[in-house]
Amino acid sequence: MTNHRRVPSFNPTSEEDNAMFLDILHEAPLFGHRESRSLFGSCVYLIILAAYAVLAAGAPMILQPVQSLIPSLLCSCNVALLMLTGMFQQYFVNQVQKIRLQGYYSFSQKLKHVVRLPFAIMAYGTASMLLFMVWRPYVSVLPTLTVQRFIMSVEAISAASFMIVFVGYVRQYNSVNSQPDVLNSLYSPLQPAALEGLRYHEAGRLSDQQMALLQYQRENLHYLSEEILRLQESLSKYEESNGTSTPQVDLAHLVATRDQELRTLSAEVDQLHSELNLARSLISDRDREIQHVRNTNNQYVAENERLRAILGEWSMRAAKLERALEVERITNVELRKKVSAVREQKQMQ
Repeated sequence: MTNHRRVPSFNPTSEEDNAMFLDILHEAPLFGHRESRSLFGSCVYLIILAAYAVLAAGAPMILQPVQSLIPSLLCSCNVALLMLTGMFQQYFVNQVQKIRLQGYYSFSQKLKHVVRLPFAIMAYGTASMLLFMVWRPYVSVLPTLTVQRFIMSVEAISAASFMIVFVGYVRQYNSVNSQPDVLNSLYSPLQPAALEGLRYHEAGRLSDQQMALLQYQRENLHYLSEEILRLQESLSKYEESNGTSTPQVDLAHLVATRDQELRTLSAEVDQLHSELNLARSLISDRDREIQHVRNTNNQYVAENERLRAILGEWSMRAAKLERALEVERITNVELRKKVSAVREQKQMQ
């Protein structure tokens, strides 16, 4: 890990600027303490969904002793599954958050939408069943038990499908043997022309990725702090067991290395904070420029509308004037005809 950071320069033509902020991959420590995520909760929820689907398919036979209470029991089971899904969703969201803190940004982005879909499906299913039960007297053509079983089956199949996708992503995460992808996915907000279009159109995603990197570095700091404390405690116990105050070379060197890594990580976190603030300021400046252009454009549009209104008014006046001239011309022609007729009558007399 390097301890000397390059001093940032704003000359867009230098090679150092082109490589600025791209050294994160080489200077960030490998996340050796990555933990695999447990699939126990997912398997338990899939078993519950399977039992729910079996109940929906075989309700007339399973609940035959209480035939009159089958609709009420199915509604109660639907509500109970909705509540269980809400609790499991909190557990799955916590799992996704831990994956994000481990530095695997792409996995967390894929999973954060999937984990909320089962609860949404159950909520829509429960609402549909409630709506049907309320309007049941007016839609007596449809068998109540058949509609309930259909809704329950759709709920179970849809939720199980998304849970299988979730389990597949988690298994892929557990089997991955590479460094956190948040180190590879980040690019500098100050990079020149190559990323000009991308960095402003995906400003929100860039800020989110940098925040994920900051969280990952914070987790590293916490891990390294615990590691330093553990090594210092081991060193103290070892010194006490040997009855000597002379520190062991290996442990002292390891503690010093960890302490140096901790300091370097702290400096990198501070630098990333400054880079993030600078990127946000650049984005804010560009947004203000865009807003100014929009305001100017709106002024031009308003002026154009005003000129169009004036032009339309003058066109209407010109049309009225033409009509008045036409009426005057016709009147003059009629008067001439009358004058000619009067003269002819006088000549005849």
